[in-house]
Amino acid sequence: MGPVQRRALLAQGARLGGLVLLLGGGALAHGAGILAVRVWPAADYTRLTIESDEPLAARHFMPAGAAPRLVVDFDGLELDAALRELVGQVRPDDPYIAGVRVGQFQPRVLRLVIDLKQPVVPEQFALEPVAPYRHRLVFDLRPTVAPDPLLALIREKEAAGAPAPAGPASDALGQFIERLNRLVIVAVDAGHGGEDPGAVGPTGLREKDVVLSVARLLKQRLDQLPGMRAMLTRDGDYFVPLHERVRKARRVKADLFVSIHADAFIRREARGASVFALSTGAATSATARWMADRENAADAVGGVNAVARDPQVLQTLLDMSTSAQIRDSLRIGREMLGHLGRVGRLHKPAVEQAGFAVLKAPDIPSVLVETAFISNPEEEARLRDPGFQEQLADALSLGIRNYFARNPPLARNRSG
Repeated sequence: MGPVQRRALLAQGARLGGLVLLLGGGALAHGAGILAVRVWPAADYTRLTIESDEPLAARHFMPAGAAPRLVVDFDGLELDAALRELVGQVRPDDPYIAGVRVGQFQPRVLRLVIDLKQPVVPEQFALEPVAPYRHRLVFDLRPTVAPDPLLALIREKEAAGAPAPAGPASDALGQFIERLNRLVIVAVDAGHGGEDPGAVGPTGLREKDVVLSVARLLKQRLDQLPGMRAMLTRDGDYFVPLHERVRKARRVKADLFVSIHADAFIRREARGASVFALSTGAATSATARWMADRENAADAVGGVNAVARDPQVLQTLLDMSTSAQIRDSLRIGREMLGHLGRVGRLHKPAVEQAGFAVLKAPDIPSVLVETAFISNPEEEARLRDPGFQEQLADALSLGIRNYFARNPPLARNRSG
């Protein structure tokens, strides 16, 4: 691979995000050409993605021993100096990966050794070409005990100065939950992330970056309101499957789920903010249907292990949405839309409805906010402006505050 091609691949990787370790087709004497390796560290899990021009044949195992490590053998690959130099680059703040080593284990068998900071449960799966990607082989390194979003919310409340619970230590969690029951809990969902950049504006602004910034600002504002606390479904640049976003909201017994986006449209002149609620039937407009289809494709781009999912359980969850949930979603959506209209133009003056998968929590009012069209050059410039992001967060927090002032949530009796 020449320097021009290598720079082009680096630029492509930078647009996609994550740590990019360029391997290049020229790094291999035979077999599939490796295009890039991307590492996405997060508290929930770390993802390692190997992109190639042809499907890869690989197997992994975790050797017994004091130091945890994951070993991956690739059939049909041979190593050269460029690959050996580039693969060892891992961020020091990665919660799971301490380092990466690569070597020629046998002729035509390349071995990748991932030294771990803690024991993990690895998942390996392949993804077919989609959107900007070719073939991807994915390794998700998950902790042996999954992070608990409710426990994280409790610890956050402790750090903010909440008094320690009275009573036996064994009942501390139960007493904190009772305290949380007196709070209004809002699940704030920054769309896309990790392998899925979302929509990309004319000058390269990525939806996943903008909406994470707005989500963090919104959380700051909600956390400052008496009796309210926000939980982010993702707090960094990593991918969260659609059903997992819903599960996190239910796990903390959220009173509201707000998914934040900045989508593109086929017409660059499309502009303005929109708020969507779920529809169990037809979408309220062709645009709403098109946008729901686009958002529902996030799992394919971001990369979900379809084999590991239980489709029956997932379908049961998605079929449980109630008319009461949709009714309350429309109410909160109208309140938020009114405040967004004071910040900028509205794409439609009323809350629209479509079959967004991420809005299908059966017992939580859920809305999806399209803050602006990132495909519109003027709106992309506004979305890039920190001041406009602050205005969006202000508008959304005002809408949420005013809604709950008039509609206080009932006592929680949901199961997680």
